[in-house]
Amino acid sequence: MRQVSRHPPIAAEFPSILHGGDYSEKKEKIKMTYEKLKETFESAVAAELFQRLYGKSGAQDAPRRYAALADGLAAMEGGAGDMRVFSAPGRTELCGNHTDHNLGKVVAASVQLDVVGIACPRMDKTVVFRSTGFPDAIVDLSDLSPRASEYGTTESLIRGVSAEFNRMGAAVQGFNVCADSTVLKGSGLSSSAAVEVLLSKIYDVLNSSGKTPPLELARIAQKAENVYFGKPCGLMDQAASAIGGAVFMDFGMSPVETEIFTLNLEESGYTLCVADTGSSHADLTPHYAAIPSEMKSVAAFFGKSCLAEVKRKDVLTAAAAIRAKCGDRALLRTMHFFNENQRVVEMRDLLRQGAPISALFDVVRGSGGSSWELLQNVDAAADPREQNVALALALTGEFTAGSGSVYRVHGGGFAGAIQAYIRTEIFPEYQAFMEGVFGAGSVTKLFIRPVGAVFLDDFTQGVA
Repeated sequence: MRQVSRHPPIAAEFPSILHGGDYSEKKEKIKMTYEKLKETFESAVAAELFQRLYGKSGAQDAPRRYAALADGLAAMEGGAGDMRVFSAPGRTELCGNHTDHNLGKVVAASVQLDVVGIACPRMDKTVVFRSTGFPDAIVDLSDLSPRASEYGTTESLIRGVSAEFNRMGAAVQGFNVCADSTVLKGSGLSSSAAVEVLLSKIYDVLNSSGKTPPLELARIAQKAENVYFGKPCGLMDQAASAIGGAVFMDFGMSPVETEIFTLNLEESGYTLCVADTGSSHADLTPHYAAIPSEMKSVAAFFGKSCLAEVKRKDVLTAAAAIRAKCGDRALLRTMHFFNENQRVVEMRDLLRQGAPISALFDVVRGSGGSSWELLQNVDAAADPREQNVALALALTGEFTAGSGSVYRVHGGGFAGAIQAYIRTEIFPEYQAFMEGVFGAGSVTKLFIRPVGAVFLDDFTQGVA
């Protein structure tokens, strides 16, 4: 299935259980009480929806998980009234490593690991965000200016999302949220982006029209991360979470061009997974920031703001001068940008043709090799004895040799995880082997979820 749009569709994979239109027209009609909500989690419609969001295996635990969040919200002050249910997925980047911040091209996909939040309005301007395993994040929305003291916190994301909606004319109104995340931190699945997109979806439904397009929700979330959270990033993580499915994105187009594909890995003979190496992301922000900065320094050499505005042939012609002005690593990373953009186009074209998953593997290999050799985002350890990501890649290569499996660095790199397509018949052995090295639970099977951030209405009307 393929959809092409410059205005990404909302959850188009669910025509049978979707309701559309202006949510503001329905806001007063939908009153989801605690008792009614708990009942619906066990309904046949909920079972169908959970299976589409989480796959067959993941759907089994969903009713218990959602019911626990409803219990948690009911226990919060003012939390037992009109409850609304939301979900925003993590994402896996399929091709396009570090291209979005220079307005390049990406293929990414939403996954079954998500942040679920059950929310209800408050009568004041306070947001209380309660997430399993974390202290409450409490924010007074009377002041929506960025605070350096909040950098890197959930509070900063709440304030940033609220500020952007307020700038767009939405009301400033508080709410309670009881949330739970299964998005693995440090694995390149964009746990922070999922939280940002969830908050954007909640704010949109509770305090705005409820019909903000996914790409606009992503932009709001990105701004919250850039300005309020204090982390430079492109739009890819948030867009993949908001849009859903396997999606091609060209950030050099205005508006962003997207193309959505259905990608069923379960019938391909391969298992898509991530292996988390357990590396710490502490103090890595300068390494992440250096990649877009060095690429943009080459763009600036040509009087441009980003590499999407520069021609490859001009870079090659001026290679000596670029080395002298910007340095060798900046030139290598620029070469990666152009080559990776071409690989993304190749993957998109193969997906358009309905090619088998294995037909994508040359592209995947090329992306992984380029990230290691040109982009150089595999290792940033001050201690050369610690090279977790490189080791995970090497061990995967050794274990899967001759099986047709492929692998690459995943996400921002430097620490965290690798991504691998493993022959399904050897996946259990691969998982056991890698977990013997990197710890129990370090290998996670991924299911590509065909829908992005959603407001789950009353489970009798579906998602929006």
